[in-house]
Amino acid sequence: MSGNSRFAVSVHMLAYLAYRQGAAVPSAEIASSVDTNPVVIRRLLSALVKARLVAARKGAAGGFSLSAPPEGISLLGIYRAVEPKPDHGLRHFSPNQKCPVGAKIETILGGVLAKAHASMEAELARVSLADVHRQLHAVCTGRR
Repeated sequence: MSGNSRFAVSVHMLAYLAYRQGAAVPSAEIASSVDTNPVVIRRLLSALVKARLVAARKGAAGGFSLSAPPEGISLLGIYRAVEPKPDHGLRHFSPNQKCPVGAKIETILGGVLAKAHASMEAELARVSLADVHRQLHAVCTGRR
């Protein structure tokens, strides 16, 4: 699963758990909502449990639920729980250091990308899972 998919799927999963309002939801049910394999969901849930965004309950009546109210979960927290540290493709970028452009482009591009990433994280920090839930509630008319 690509980096962007991990974040989007994780937000979907937590929004579904918020929609289910504290019920212990099995990974197969979450996978059905996301339309993917439960194994994929369990991997992401593991990262979300480790980040203390999700609680796991074992047993026949077990499943997953939010470990905090949706207002207390930011999209930045979700992002940081499931995304690797971004390198913006610079890890494998090796321009010719003898070229005047090649010698400086990494530093310049790295600074621009760091600022862009900081702006993205600031916006993610501003939006909570409750904000997502409110928007979904306005358009989702199905039963819980």
